[in-house]
Amino acid sequence: MLFVNSCLQILIMKKISIILIVLCIVLTVQGQEKPNIILLFSDDAGYADFGFHGSQTMITPNLDKLARQGVRFKQGYVSDPTCGPSRAGLITAKYQQRFGFEENNVPGFMSDVSAADGVEMGLPVEEKTIGDYLKSVGYRTAYFGKWHLGGADRFHPVKRGFDEFYGFRGGARSYFAYPNDPRESLNKMERGFGNFEEPQGYLTDELGEETVRFIEKNKDQPFFALVAFNAVHTPMDAKPEDLEHFPQLEGNRKIVAAMTLALDRACGKILNKLEELGLAENTIIVFTNDNGGPTDKNASSNYPLSGTKSNHLEGGIRVPFLMRWPGKIQPNSVYRHPIITLDLLPTFFAAAGGDVNTILDIDGVNLLPYIFGQKQERPHQHLYWKKDARAVVRHGDWKLIRFPDRPAELYNIAEDERELNNLAAIYPERVRKMYKMIFQWESTLERPRWLLQRKFENVDIDRMDQYRDQSKFFKTERN
Repeated sequence: MLFVNSCLQILIMKKISIILIVLCIVLTVQGQEKPNIILLFSDDAGYADFGFHGSQTMITPNLDKLARQGVRFKQGYVSDPTCGPSRAGLITAKYQQRFGFEENNVPGFMSDVSAADGVEMGLPVEEKTIGDYLKSVGYRTAYFGKWHLGGADRFHPVKRGFDEFYGFRGGARSYFAYPNDPRESLNKMERGFGNFEEPQGYLTDELGEETVRFIEKNKDQPFFALVAFNAVHTPMDAKPEDLEHFPQLEGNRKIVAAMTLALDRACGKILNKLEELGLAENTIIVFTNDNGGPTDKNASSNYPLSGTKSNHLEGGIRVPFLMRWPGKIQPNSVYRHPIITLDLLPTFFAAAGGDVNTILDIDGVNLLPYIFGQKQERPHQHLYWKKDARAVVRHGDWKLIRFPDRPAELYNIAEDERELNNLAAIYPERVRKMYKMIFQWESTLERPRWLLQRKFENVDIDRMDQYRDQSKFFKTERN
């Protein structure tokens, strides 16, 4: 009898083991069906400074290939024309003004009456991030590069939904290792939390390598990597061998071209690693940029768009925007309706199997039904931008810009994307209606948590006026 019982126990244990093995296989397969997601996010790049947007100067073969393999968004926008607020919108899927992240970067050039100063400025801890949402559906998450959403420890990426971090908390730093060790600096490179580790080589290359290592380590589980390159933001640092590719250029234009080449090379390393590991078919790749190029700072080109970083002309808020998902997104396609970086969080969450209807109180939308052709209407009938007295509403194809120092301007972007034909005097009733739209939207916002010194508004307006017509600087570089 004991022998029989023992045999039965062995048989039962074997069956349980088989069931557990099958269950593990099923769970593994289900896990692998979730697409990996990588967001390649450049900094201060010009709208025109890529081969896929017609540049004959820049060398961007990897990103050009990515554009051919997926969809290019003709009207891809950011929620702000400056680095920090733009990132706050992207990472939360909300207009950042709704939680008071309106006035420029953190830390920044605040006035003496700011409610928060220095490292106390940051993305409010009660706001959920794209990392939080993807972790909730089983993703391993990483953030590489420029954070710029708060220097205090409570704002740190590893406390905001990211399992891994190698980057810097501030807004700009050298592309090479700092010679000293100023650990108090927000721009020291940091691995994880509090472990300072300067790059061994050129930072753009290093961020590509870090992402490759993350992919290799997590190839058997769904992962999300936000790769926030500081290229091509100042300081103007380039490798000598990259500069040699552009003998026809000089000054900052030559340096930004070399920095863009390095950016493309780092993106290529990441894309090639996905191919090597057999992950490319099950990985969503997005490439975009945080705001328009600051022509006066890094010689970036936004042509044919008018304007630059820090203003609300198209050159300040419309950015390069690509997405690839093999087998899902039609190669070499163009999506022509306006979309915005606020849309990335719900789009990624939906692709990961999450229920977007459970994400409450966001302004972004899931783009997948629109990209797949299941919905034909615009994802957004209205888009808004605001910084202090300056504000914009995009209503259909009409765009109204409110200024502090001159009358409002009105453009039909479908007919005049360069914003050269101000129609405000011709359509005064439309101006009034759209002006009221801005006011109604503003009434839903929080007061800014910090304020910019007033003199910097003059700088932004002067930059807009000086570099409004980009054809004066870059028309000869176009196809």
